[in-house]
Amino acid sequence: MQKILFRFVKQAVSIARKLTDAALIQISDPAGNGVAGWKHAVLHFLREHMDATLAEVLDWAEEMERVRAALVLERGEFIGPSALCKSLDRAPMAVWRELLRLSSELLDQSGHAAIDATYFDRREASSHYLKRCDRDVQTVQATFLVDTAQGAVIDVHCSAKWPNGTNVGPQVALRNAGDLLSLAADKGYDDMSFREALRAGPKASVR
Repeated sequence: MQKILFRFVKQAVSIARKLTDAALIQISDPAGNGVAGWKHAVLHFLREHMDATLAEVLDWAEEMERVRAALVLERGEFIGPSALCKSLDRAPMAVWRELLRLSSELLDQSGHAAIDATYFDRREASSHYLKRCDRDVQTVQATFLVDTAQGAVIDVHCSAKWPNGTNVGPQVALRNAGDLLSLAADKGYDDMSFREALRAGPKASVR
């Protein structure tokens, strides 16, 4: 189990260190606590992979010698749960989307994808956000682009405004058009301008 987790850590480190300097600055602590942005990103990767709380993943990482070495951190140098939480909120969606893109490149993608949306209840998890922006966000729409052979998420678009599929579909698909051979979607995404844009791309066909 530990060998598998450490292999995951090494992959996460490799991915996170490929982020642009601008992205890394957006993740790291603006107060300059010495923990680089890529280390924050790796810890967030781990938290999701282990389905753990912020405190749990920090405790685990600090106790594992090889993980500390991969993160270039000694005991006592790790950030606290609050600082890790803030880095998740601080970085814009574009940074996390870039991490998703880099991680999807580890897979042998088929080029055949499907796009669809689902909805997540955010009433409790977004309470701190609601207080800051004075908005009532109860449900977030997440539109996923998925490789149909690998079952892997290639790209994602999240919105509290529930955009129509014909609006968000092109945005998600066209920024990945160079990697697509075909795209499957339901009628909610069926729009002639969307089809024409895909057909004009370097590879993609529409069905």
